[in-house]
Amino acid sequence: MLEPGRPLIIRLRNWVGDVVLSTPVLLRLQAQGYALTLVGKGWAVDLLAGFDWPVLRLGATHGQRVAQLAQWRREVAHERWGSPRGMNAISFPYSASSALEMRLAGLRAMGYDGEGRALWLHRSWPRPRWGQAGHELEVYWRLGQYLLGTQEPAPDALHWRVSAPHQEAARELMQAHQLGPGFVMLCPFAGGTFEGQDKRWPHFEAFAQRAQRAWTRPLVLCPGPGEEREAAEHYPGAVVLPQVNLGTCAALMQQAALMVSNDTGPGHLAAAVGTPLLSVLGPTEPGHWGAWGPTVQIVRHWPRWPTVDEVWAAANQQLAR
Repeated sequence: MLEPGRPLIIRLRNWVGDVVLSTPVLLRLQAQGYALTLVGKGWAVDLLAGFDWPVLRLGATHGQRVAQLAQWRREVAHERWGSPRGMNAISFPYSASSALEMRLAGLRAMGYDGEGRALWLHRSWPRPRWGQAGHELEVYWRLGQYLLGTQEPAPDALHWRVSAPHQEAARELMQAHQLGPGFVMLCPFAGGTFEGQDKRWPHFEAFAQRAQRAWTRPLVLCPGPGEEREAAEHYPGAVVLPQVNLGTCAALMQQAALMVSNDTGPGHLAAAVGTPLLSVLGPTEPGHWGAWGPTVQIVRHWPRWPTVDEVWAAANQQLAR
């Protein structure tokens, strides 16, 4: 499991979009000689399959996670510290429990303070205040800069990598459903809320109906667990592909002419692979949480939601390019 270089165990965050936004700093650390071992949710294995990092599935309970981290510390770090500054782990989550589990496992982790995390981290920095933090990608990037002792700017694009098996799986799906390149993907779903407010554009279904009447391009949806029924009932004319893992979904996005999405992980992933993304936002603050990359166009008029006409005009402008 150990690769040449200084070992570094990375505790990933628990949301797809956050993991996507953390990849630039992971690539930077790897380029500087760190041998990364990533620890996170089960879906992260498929999501990050195009990169050459071991991705380990984190246990469900506190005890399991501590035992796993201790075992991985012995196997990966070989009881030696991974950096000249005495650290061999980074905790990206902001919870106290994630820092405590690393400390109990014998790891010397770095991360942001808050919720008493400084007690358990080997080195911590104040988490930037809301409104002063910049984009969340830059917040993650800054942790890597602290470790490297540099002050480089974050990259403009994410330079995502899709594995060959996922590309082949996407080709097989497209063939089975008679899809050629140039379809439009929709992601009308969104997990969680933003400051207690729904992140789902309420006019998504009306937009899809208009698109089906006016466009010859197929509409494609890849619903996640628990979203399949909504996709089938509310988007009956679309090609619905349930149970598609995130790696294959990324490969499908590479073949799409456009993705129209709420503030959600697949939107971040579409921007990462370079697909033109129309990000329809409501309460989400784009300067902190918006999708990152040169192919992103945000439609937002908060405190009101964008109208169907506004998103329709932006979508057709994107497709005409």
